[in-house]
Amino acid sequence: MGKLDGRVVMITGAARGQGAEEARLFVSEGAEVVLADVLDDLGEAVAKQLGDAARYVHLDVTEEAQWDAAADFAVAEFGKLDGLINNAGILRFNPIEQTTAEEYLKVVMVNQVGVFLGLRACLPRIRAAGAGTVVNTASVDGFAAMPWLASYVSTKFAVRGLTKVAALEAGPHIRVNCICPGGVHTPMITSLSAPDADPDAGFGGIPLKRVGTAAEVAKAALFLTSDDSSYCTGADFVLDGGALAAVHFG
Repeated sequence: MGKLDGRVVMITGAARGQGAEEARLFVSEGAEVVLADVLDDLGEAVAKQLGDAARYVHLDVTEEAQWDAAADFAVAEFGKLDGLINNAGILRFNPIEQTTAEEYLKVVMVNQVGVFLGLRACLPRIRAAGAGTVVNTASVDGFAAMPWLASYVSTKFAVRGLTKVAALEAGPHIRVNCICPGGVHTPMITSLSAPDADPDAGFGGIPLKRVGTAAEVAKAALFLTSDDSSYCTGADFVLDGGALAAVHFG
């Protein structure tokens, strides 16, 4: 028996990285999964690899109509929707004084408004299924700031707050939690360094002295989607190798 037998879960940003790893793990645990992304070729390839338990749907998380269409697609394909992983996100580096309003708002639309629209579209469908879960993806940067990440940090603080509001409104039958990864070896991070760079470089100052993996994040998402976390809602789950414990001033 799998931990997600009988569950239907939509995962955004599922064409690669954390989202794709979550989709693979969830299917292995018995779920039927709708992979949603704007990277159609990659997303369709992952869904094909996963077989009959997976479907791909194009979804720009900033577009309200596309959210409704994707949620309806999940119900049409699998009969219901009782889980959502709001994983899609983007990252931009710039000092505040060099960040344009356009750039700032683009990050806000994907990372923050996208989560809001996902909640608004999917909560009614999950409620119609009787019960379920939502896992939002924030970051350790939603606890402690980093320079040159004003837009990203702002959105991740917001996602944590939105998670708590949603948990209050959706309970007792829908649980809403938040995973907060630190550095993770995914295309979002690897695109910032040379192809042959050591992925653990720069992480020597944290207790575990390495970058995290998408598989480790997927296991946390599985925990929060399964009955193993049946008494957890409105909570932040940090996966950062001890980075927050190592934060110091001076």
